[in-house]
Amino acid sequence: MTIYPVILSGGVGSRLWPVSRSLYPKQLLPLVSDRAMLVETALRVSGDGAFAAPIVVSNEEHRFIIAQQMRDTGLVPLAHLLEPVGRNTAPATAVAAAYVQARDPEGLVLLLPADHHIRDVAAFHKAIARGAALARAGKLVTFGIVPTGPETGYGYIRRGQPLDDGAFAVDRFVEKPDLATAEAYLASGGYDWNAGIFLFRADRILEEMRVHCPAIAAEAAMAVRKGVRDLDFLRLEAASFGACPSLSIDYAVMEHTKDAAVVPVDMGWSDIGSWSALWEIGEKDAKGNVVTGDVIAHETQDCFVRAETGLVATLGVENLVIVETGDVLLVAARDRVQDVKKVVEQLAAAGRTEHEAHNRVYRPWGYYEGLNNGERHQVKHLMVYPGASLSLQLHHRRAEHWVVVSGTARVTVGEETRMLAENQSTYIPVGTRHRLENPGPEPLSIIEVQSGDYLGEDDIVRFDDVYGRNTDASAAE
Repeated sequence: MTIYPVILSGGVGSRLWPVSRSLYPKQLLPLVSDRAMLVETALRVSGDGAFAAPIVVSNEEHRFIIAQQMRDTGLVPLAHLLEPVGRNTAPATAVAAAYVQARDPEGLVLLLPADHHIRDVAAFHKAIARGAALARAGKLVTFGIVPTGPETGYGYIRRGQPLDDGAFAVDRFVEKPDLATAEAYLASGGYDWNAGIFLFRADRILEEMRVHCPAIAAEAAMAVRKGVRDLDFLRLEAASFGACPSLSIDYAVMEHTKDAAVVPVDMGWSDIGSWSALWEIGEKDAKGNVVTGDVIAHETQDCFVRAETGLVATLGVENLVIVETGDVLLVAARDRVQDVKKVVEQLAAAGRTEHEAHNRVYRPWGYYEGLNNGERHQVKHLMVYPGASLSLQLHHRRAEHWVVVSGTARVTVGEETRMLAENQSTYIPVGTRHRLENPGPEPLSIIEVQSGDYLGEDDIVRFDDVYGRNTDASAAE
């Protein structure tokens, strides 16, 4: 039986704000290595004959970013399923299992969150092999992380009767405990952290879902059957998927089934759920600091300092998390970083946007970043991938000037199309159809100056787009 890795990429990682934001969340960021966490997850299950190519389940906003990251690494997903709305892990599991079952009736589904760090990949593979034997026999397998301390931020799994090869029946799942309860769990033994990694036959999990959460099973199956191909993606049918109750696979099935099994594993696992988790696994200096970027740490102890765009200097501080991203500076006590999401909630309530997007905004053709904003003008830097193009579009309330910094541009303005080289420019009047393309082998760098009485991203009329965004008003530019 082939194992089909299913990478769940639906979270926003608000506790890792300001680096993680809803339009570019933590699983798409290189937080532990020089590769995005989602890519690291995919690479762990690549290059081994036991695994099929991965299936990615994500929301629509992140589809092009994920596709580009996979291409850059040479990975080709078996499928990329697009959720029209977020509905937690049970509906995501159901659509992935339905997809696998239609392709391979005996296929095994390996459910993997996209944002986990695993230091010992060999131990991870060994645990998967042990779990696969149980899954083939019809068990619903979860992987319990052997605890290294009385962690209160994780749920726990209590082991039941022993099964073959060091596995156990699941006695019960336990909610996140308080400190005294977590200490009692460790003292008694027989408890593992719940990592949210699961392995089961596609037909078995769907069978259990029809018993324990029939609405999810039915609507998810319909969402796959009515799904529509869009480039390399499968858009799940919105009405059916939206009708799924929002439940985790733990609550929907695993806490109710009689066939749950747990494989304990010690593999250097972390869910990278907060800045303190990154401090825990990071390489520390002689004074216990983890620093990234341009940082001067003087008389500084046990701090996490990340500088992304400029110099950060610290003096006489300890046990802090300091994160600088250009548009935001976060300073927090290291033992309070679980509450960063409260700041994100406050930003949302105030109608601000710093929780949604970085100054650099990614598009399928590349990215843009704001350089200067004024009352009637705005300056941006655009980077267009080789062979990529913006849509054919016009703006009703702004004019634009484009200056080529590097690369070669093919520019359409009205009925005229011409090539622009470095230091050449063009002007696009208000209401004029235009398009920017990169026909060359190198990235195209453009400075764009906008002027007008309204400079919002929603002032766009799109006539043609190679990425199928003609009716996607949220994907401006």
